[in-house]
Amino acid sequence: MTKLRISAQIDRLQIEIWDTAGQERFQSLGVAFYRGADCCVLVFDVTMPNTFKSLDSWRDEFLIQASPRDPENFPFVVLGNKIDLENRAVSTKRAQAWCHSKNDIPYFETSAKESINVEQAFQTIAKNALLQETDAELYQDFPDQIKINQDQKPRSDGCGC
Repeated sequence: MTKLRISAQIDRLQIEIWDTAGQERFQSLGVAFYRGADCCVLVFDVTMPNTFKSLDSWRDEFLIQASPRDPENFPFVVLGNKIDLENRAVSTKRAQAWCHSKNDIPYFETSAKESINVEQAFQTIAKNALLQETDAELYQDFPDQIKINQDQKPRSDGCGC
């Protein structure tokens, strides 16, 4: 599960991504960790059905811990990762059906290794998160594409996650 917090200025967008990798040891930090998130990204491994089966509990846990003001409409994005591998165990149709049953959560099949659909997914994540901002009307003219600058080096004063 990933926490996403976005702040925007007229010509700049800052995205913070906090990744728990579904690890149980972070559950005790849930309230502090998830509160204030603008979007939640749920990632499962298409080669491991148990990660797909965990989506319900991850989503529910996030909603409990984050307590968003409108849980029915809080933006989630689901990523089915590792599509570059041959031993797929979760079909596209099955994942899409789950997302459809949860208020049409956007779904992307990705490969972090091969950089497949990653940029498109993060464009959707950023757009949906910006709509959660209290001044959402400022973002009505959000550009169709967001350029992700891969040349930037991570800041050394932070977590580095």
